[in-house]
Amino acid sequence: MKKKLTTVEFRGTPEQEAQLLEVIKKYEGVPGATMPIMQEAQAIYGYLPYEVQKIIAEKTGTPIEKIYGIATFYAQFKLNPDGEIAVAVCLGTACYVKGSGDIINKFSDLLGVPVGSTSPDGKYSLEATRCIGACGLAPVLTVNGEVYGRLTVADVPEILKKYVD
Repeated sequence: MKKKLTTVEFRGTPEQEAQLLEVIKKYEGVPGATMPIMQEAQAIYGYLPYEVQKIIAEKTGTPIEKIYGIATFYAQFKLNPDGEIAVAVCLGTACYVKGSGDIINKFSDLLGVPVGSTSPDGKYSLEATRCIGACGLAPVLTVNGEVYGRLTVADVPEILKKYVD
């Protein structure tokens, strides 16, 4: 029986929070500073968990809904940390029409990791991405930055063999 994995628990450090508060203070009163604050926050933590979004919202007076909206709208922001084995499947138009939806579902099934999540042990993460600029190779995905193209669902187990213990 396959164990169902969930997202990892947030474990920010006091040092990271101090850095975040310094960033927020640096941009105090600067119009349009939400994006730079969020970018620097992600650089500090590696992603933007709810707890970090909440701090940004509270300290800047920006509604949490706006912070979350920005974090989920822009592809540069991640809501979960990358796993040791970070799989990102393109769901842009060219890839999607060529079957990337089925490919990401196969990865999810084989890894036991829901799309947009990281396993609790931090070993695997699975993200849906938008265009990565390799439309001619559609459908494409990356594993730890290595690009794989012209894929089918049948290719997924072979790709995983390179990364799974």
